[in-house]
Amino acid sequence: MCNKKKLDAKEGSWILGGGWNNDFWGGELPSASWIDEISPHNPVWLVRMDGHMALANSLAVKIAGVTSLTEDPVGGTIMRMPSGEPTGLLIDAAMELVTPWVKEISVDERREALFRASKYALTRGVTTVIDLGRYFPGTTDELSWKDFQDVYLYADSSKKMMIRTCLFFPITTWSRLLDLKLQKGSVLSEWLYLGGVKAFIDGSLGSNSALFYEEYIDTPNNYGLEVMDPEKLSNFTMAADKSGLQVAIHAIGDKANDMILDMYESVAAANGDRDRRFRIEHAQHLAPGSANRFGQLHIVASVQPDHLLDDADSVAKKLGSERAVKESYLFQSLLNGNALLALGSDWPVADINPLHSIRTAVKRIPPKWDHAWIPSERISFTDALIAQTISAARAAFLDHHLGSLSPGKLADFVILSTNSWDEFSKEVSASVLATYVGGNQLYP
Repeated sequence: MCNKKKLDAKEGSWILGGGWNNDFWGGELPSASWIDEISPHNPVWLVRMDGHMALANSLAVKIAGVTSLTEDPVGGTIMRMPSGEPTGLLIDAAMELVTPWVKEISVDERREALFRASKYALTRGVTTVIDLGRYFPGTTDELSWKDFQDVYLYADSSKKMMIRTCLFFPITTWSRLLDLKLQKGSVLSEWLYLGGVKAFIDGSLGSNSALFYEEYIDTPNNYGLEVMDPEKLSNFTMAADKSGLQVAIHAIGDKANDMILDMYESVAAANGDRDRRFRIEHAQHLAPGSANRFGQLHIVASVQPDHLLDDADSVAKKLGSERAVKESYLFQSLLNGNALLALGSDWPVADINPLHSIRTAVKRIPPKWDHAWIPSERISFTDALIAQTISAARAAFLDHHLGSLSPGKLADFVILSTNSWDEFSKEVSASVLATYVGGNQLYP
């Protein structure tokens, strides 16, 4: 923050932004003092790239009424100075102390955002997305429903959809989704599908809020956060699953993953056998033996290879080298245990680029490295391609509609810049020349 020029904005208006990553400048966490001088008359709210931490300037902290007397909410942390005063940094559920004060983005802006995001995704060869919604620890569970009503249904009825979208909703609203599915079915149109429900058990590695058995080396006595009460989460999962809804839960730390594996196992035992395809989103750090449980319990490992490119340089500082190598991004171990491995991007946390994700899963070479990180966990090109296509479709109950070029399925496909399958599989390097959805060329 070297440029101290004051912000050119109407006094009192909120300045919103994000995408910052403290690992890019050595790891030091920012504080309100970094931005107060340039924003004396405007509340500022800047969300970290992973969505699990945000920085508020002093004016925003004041407006929200966060003081040294404010207690940490369940599942969240207010970062504090030695005096107890808030630094301006809020983690996971603590973000909810400020978000109600932040002006909501207009309907027109959100509709425009869907249009722009769809156009961009098509350039990357994406034809279908799973939208888990604007739902994070510390946000209201209404945003996903607002987007469904104001943006997706509008775009669909106006014939403006370009990407097939499967929607998930907050687990706290499971009965609302059930009512909608009973009324409308799972397929709303050729573009919109109703998926299941989403929840969180922990935070993120970058925000030191992913839940681990052992403490973080760089923040002693910190094991991460349970961002939702486990008993409440179990009750919601039990009810949603009993009603036939698919459940997807975010878990990053080794303890978090084991908690969800245990919970899924007990819910399945209580509710009886069926094809439920429970999902764990990220499955990023797994304790010894846990990778095998995914296959044993028929749980989808929904992973995002490009996250390892960001984490490779910082994870050892947080967990120590031994833990980092033993339990991080265990793609091959998951496949060895017969897990259904589904690749994705987690956009906008990482870029939406399936070809790059496939390459990362195969090569595992971080930027500025000349060798693979944990080479034993590299997967084959064929396995990566399957995980990015038909397995990703199966992971969302879409495999009867898409995920492979098969008779009776939708004609969604891309044309790549390579003519040699052997060369493509060896180098995993190609670009998208054209994207077709339903047999129609939508890019370029």
